Amino acid sequence: MKTKHTLPWHDTPAKSERIVSAITRIASVLRSGAWQFATTEGLNPTQVDILEALRSREGGVRLSWIAQHLGVTAASASDSITSLTTKGLIEKGRDSADGRAVALRLTRSGQDLAARISNSVGFAHEAVSDLPQSTQDALFESLLALIGKLQQSDRFPEIRACVTCKYFAINRHPDSEAPHHCTLVNAPLSVSQLRLDCPEHDQAQATVAVQNWRELEGA
Repeated sequence: MKTKHTLPWHDTPAKSERIVSAITRIASVLRSGAWQFATTEGLNPTQVDILEALRSREGGVRLSWIAQHLGVTAASASDSITSLTTKGLIEKGRDSADGRAVALRLTRSGQDLAARISNSVGFAHEAVSDLPQSTQDALFESLLALIGKLQQSDRFPEIRACVTCKYFAINRHPDSEAPHHCTLVNAPLSVSQLRLDCPEHDQAQATVAVQNWRELEGA
């Protein structure tokens, strides 16, 4: 009896499934690289994530923010922070916006270790840098659009992105290669210049942020 063969692409998963699979695999490789390094420092994955989250937030953040940002319980975040504080990597101080609240910041040792964790995935930076500039631009724009979709569905933690900042003016210069504008520094912005984590970020109203994402997607 002859075996019936089907063409190989008939069983190919949907493109959306393959895209998510690709992103998941890349994320897995990046996490593996960072965690292998962190293991030698006696850190667990949550502690690594906390150090990376605090690295660019010199003003400090609250425990509740860390828990929400990482998608873990307050108890889990608290346990990791206690361990990092004992190791001399995190220090507690007063929140600049509310003197009654506690803000968590990296110590000098914490900053140094967080930088070394970031360097442990330098191979990924090199791989992206080797791509043609046009491919990098297209990849960044696509990932930015995906983040926007996830943000609108409330399945993505808040980030300090240009698009969600009150200083961001979308399509202020529509006929330019830099169509957007940052009113904080009074300068035009191209899509490739948009940040996903800006230290000067000031959250825009929720309706404005959603509208910015939608306009950016349709640009």
